[in-house]
Amino acid sequence: MERTHAFHIQPASRMTGLPAQFFAGLVAKANAQAAKGRDVINLGQGNPDRPTPPHIVEALQEAAPNPLYHKYPPFSGYKFLKEAVAQRYLEDYGVELDPEKEVAVLFGGKTGLIEISQCLLDPGDVCLVPDPGYPDYWSGVALAGGVMEYMPLRESNGFLPDYGAVSPAAADKAKLMFINYPNNPTGATAGADFYAQTIDFAAKHGIVVASDFAYGAIGFDGNPPVSFLQSPGAKEVGVEFYTLSKTYNMAGWRVGFALGNAEVVSLINLMQDHYYCSLFGGIQAAAAVALTSSQQCVSELTAAYESRRNALFAAMDEIGWESRKPSGSFFCWLPVPKGHTSASFSDYVLEHADVVLAPGIGFGTHGEGYVRLGLLASEERLQEAIRRIGKLRLFG
Repeated sequence: MERTHAFHIQPASRMTGLPAQFFAGLVAKANAQAAKGRDVINLGQGNPDRPTPPHIVEALQEAAPNPLYHKYPPFSGYKFLKEAVAQRYLEDYGVELDPEKEVAVLFGGKTGLIEISQCLLDPGDVCLVPDPGYPDYWSGVALAGGVMEYMPLRESNGFLPDYGAVSPAAADKAKLMFINYPNNPTGATAGADFYAQTIDFAAKHGIVVASDFAYGAIGFDGNPPVSFLQSPGAKEVGVEFYTLSKTYNMAGWRVGFALGNAEVVSLINLMQDHYYCSLFGGIQAAAAVALTSSQQCVSELTAAYESRRNALFAAMDEIGWESRKPSGSFFCWLPVPKGHTSASFSDYVLEHADVVLAPGIGFGTHGEGYVRLGLLASEERLQEAIRRIGKLRLFG
């Protein structure tokens, strides 16, 4: 029978209101250049370049045949994994966590960062977000129908938000705020004084703090990063998101946690009860091994990133590209040369030097004037990337 009307799918408004996926366009440009047979050095993404340490892989291999893990796991995750992350926080930060009430197991940190907006924001509710910042904060707020108020991160203030500059009206309306140190994209870190200010600000205005601590293991120059939860009162006002992706090169394993405020943890667990049935038990067992065994692999990884950073900046000095060194994370936040925007500079070095950099504008309006470079290649490849850019004679 011949159809007289074309069938049309009408997506929900929440789908049409999502922000554009910034990195999808970046990947497409890099792939197009590589398809020409060019030797592209991709420093624009945040995917760890080293494999997961062997002892963690072996733990998964040993756990996978266990018939217990072939059944549905507990909805909120195995107790042994929650105890393992609590042990790690106690050893690393002196923070005590109740494994049952103050730990939620996540399908990677990104999932939790999306979920918390849906747990706390109704349509029209205000969320404070850093600018520049991780674009997936925007995604969660958009899915919840929330409204974003931006907190500029300026180099003159160490890339920390100035709470005194947040309008009183926005602060009073806000229900949630995101902070992220060590920071993506700027590589800045935060100390106890900043977290004390954050807790005071949040308590005064009734704002839940979401501390994105994805790079919590990566601090340079002998200064380990400080956790938000180390500050008195932190658990009363918020949670911290922790992930194994960067600390143990386990990005593909999708293991993360929400830690801290018991009420927020309970809300996240409730939402996940309706979405998931937790991670495969073998992965949870291997993740527990990562958290409770020797942390030598973490120390070695951090040392490698610091060595790469130093090699990169030595090469930058040779071409006259001046910038502030990151104090944490595996990102460098570099100013673009005169006459260029962040997008035009990124496009230019991709076309003429076969180097992929992430334009700062993709992280917010205050990212304009910068590009983000990931320390996710060997020292030799990083130096080669800078040499190629140096041949373009854009600096000095």
